[in-house]
Amino acid sequence: MPNCSSQIHEEQVAVTHAYQRLDALRDETRTRLNAVRAAGAHGSPTMRTERDSFATMYEDRLTQLRAVEDRLIFGRLDNASGEQRYIGRIGLSDEGHNPLLTDWRADAARPFYEATPKHHGDTVMRRHITLRFREVIGVEDEVLDVHSSQVNQAQQSGTLTGEGALMASLDSRRTGKMTDIVSTIQAEQDRIIRSPLDRAVVVQGGPGTGKTAVALHRAAYLLYTYRRKLQNSGVLIIGPSNQFLRYIDQVLPSLGETGVVSRTIGTLLPGIRTTLQDNPQAARLKGQKRMATAIANAVAERERIPASLPSVKINGFTIALKTADVEQAIDDARHARQPHNTARTTFVKSALHTMRLHYVEQLDYEPGHDEITDVDNQLKLDDDLRKTLNLCWLPMQATWLVDQMFSKPQQLRRFAPWLSDREIEVLVRPKGSPLTISDIPLIDEAMELLGPDPRQAAKDAAAKAQRKEEEKFAAETLAQTGLGSGIITSSMLVDNINGTDPEAVAQQASSDREWAYGHVVVDEAQELTAMDWRMLLRRCPSRSFTVVGDVAQTASLGGTRHWEQTMTRLFGEEGWDLNELTINYRNPKQVSNLASAFAKSEGLYISTTKAVRDIPNAVERREYDDVKDLLDDIPNITAGLFDEFLSDDDGMGLVAIIAPNQLLESVTARLKDNEILGNRKSAYSNENGGPTLDERIVICDTQSVKGLEYDAAVLIQPGLMEEEAASRQSAASDIYVAMTRPTQKLIIAQSLEDKANVSL
Repeated sequence: MPNCSSQIHEEQVAVTHAYQRLDALRDETRTRLNAVRAAGAHGSPTMRTERDSFATMYEDRLTQLRAVEDRLIFGRLDNASGEQRYIGRIGLSDEGHNPLLTDWRADAARPFYEATPKHHGDTVMRRHITLRFREVIGVEDEVLDVHSSQVNQAQQSGTLTGEGALMASLDSRRTGKMTDIVSTIQAEQDRIIRSPLDRAVVVQGGPGTGKTAVALHRAAYLLYTYRRKLQNSGVLIIGPSNQFLRYIDQVLPSLGETGVVSRTIGTLLPGIRTTLQDNPQAARLKGQKRMATAIANAVAERERIPASLPSVKINGFTIALKTADVEQAIDDARHARQPHNTARTTFVKSALHTMRLHYVEQLDYEPGHDEITDVDNQLKLDDDLRKTLNLCWLPMQATWLVDQMFSKPQQLRRFAPWLSDREIEVLVRPKGSPLTISDIPLIDEAMELLGPDPRQAAKDAAAKAQRKEEEKFAAETLAQTGLGSGIITSSMLVDNINGTDPEAVAQQASSDREWAYGHVVVDEAQELTAMDWRMLLRRCPSRSFTVVGDVAQTASLGGTRHWEQTMTRLFGEEGWDLNELTINYRNPKQVSNLASAFAKSEGLYISTTKAVRDIPNAVERREYDDVKDLLDDIPNITAGLFDEFLSDDDGMGLVAIIAPNQLLESVTARLKDNEILGNRKSAYSNENGGPTLDERIVICDTQSVKGLEYDAAVLIQPGLMEEEAASRQSAASDIYVAMTRPTQKLIIAQSLEDKANVSL
């Protein structure tokens, strides 16, 4: 019988063959790309167009082939007839078009994730293949049919196992970057990943259940399965922070997908970026759905009749602008059903038309065209009339409108009459104050009602006219070459001429507020307010969403505590599906059980029922007489964690020190230039160019660690965290989040007074 060494050798032959084919495809694609580039800009427009199209196609293909280098192959399926199918990051065939590798997203790969001993179909064995670069270093077999001959073979060779590949990936050190789980996707995760495109899929799960990984792999699966639908509309990913987006940014490229737009709520609007947070009460008020009514009221009030209306003297006649004239012009503009700034053109035309009629009514003859044109010009040049028309129908920018509303209490009271005096006091701020994240949905609402700034509208119109001319030329080119069969459209050809690829589509989408995405992924979705959701739904008319979150982690006062309430309102009873992930892969059992017990005692909903790893001494408690003693001991705690998790020079391992906001400066001061850590820093060579030691020891609050994970975490003064929170429920969520960040070890550091308030 074969032993484990021979099994590894057998797989090494297959892996080497696949990598050789990958290299050959790269060389072939690179050669074709170089040949196209070498042709230069010579030849007819048709020839240049064809070369540009091929160049873009080869560049895209080369990017994809380069991105799948790591762990190209990770699995094998054996069926009852002895056939073997290798599973990998992309699909590969040899020169004779015989399959070498099946893409993990293909239906043929589903048994690798979903087959069980009870439901395995024709599959009798599943093999996990572990690579280090291009070398096979491990083979593990799961026999699905106990009556097959593979049982004895796997047992004799020593490859028979269950969850070795999964456990190895869970025990690995953190790097500050999320890695894909393509080789270890579990059955409950795979079913969610392969859900249909045309629905909202909600993924509820506790910390460490793989919610984010499932959402990203679902995005990759949808882009593979529904490429024709999504290649021109794209996918939008919404994360809770820029740090979180940096953490996940390499996952989709490693799965062969690029060009996805990643944003936070604070960076979703083109040209506007903010990370500033309102206080919890102000954020709650701004997030209420009826704030859309306040914005609508603010816009409507700028469509009005001033107390004083001007008269204009033209050719010896006095032409008065009357109240009835303004009323009619406003009515005409509103009936146009256009955004405010766009409808202003209708308003001005209507008002000028009425005044021109007043001029004609005073004549005893029929004026000619030249005289009417002269009257129009004089009306347009009159300063008093121009100012009055602006007062009647004020052209506005959304940021100005929102700034005005929150800087003037009397305006806020008129636009949002349901607000109490205390709530208005919470919301009012000085004129010109920096924008906050909670302002962004309100600005988006205002942009929707106002339409584009008139100056920007002129630029957009020019760009659309240019695009129309380019498509006309492209259509003529296709007709001349006989390529206009429907496979290549004039729009596609223009995209290629302009260098449009998935990444360029993403750039175009991110710069266009009105872009309609084919799918939206929302992480930490429980934190979103009604106004946040209103903004996101506007960007995906198809209502195709992957919504990821945990209602036990909701810190926002305006966030979601029950998915049924929020999702039914957004998508209807039949428009969304709830999926729960129940297995904690991140935290040791000791950490998971402690955090879950705390959360349940605070009335939070816990969906995680099992943690898969058992690490003795994963929870450590430290008590101090007072806060000063605690802070003085922080360098010693950190030094101990350094020795345990960070001392290797491989650039791997992360430690988080999570503290209340009012202690962050003190903690930072204790660790800065500390002799205990200084000696370790000097011994830490970091020869591989990875993150510095300071970058691997993160000092942060509870909000900035959402969605992230570390090898070890130190939780400081949870009782003080509760005091800082907006409510007891928010405090419980914050502490629960902080407790569930580590993959290896949790240290709880409290003074005796703090422990009397919150005992974990």
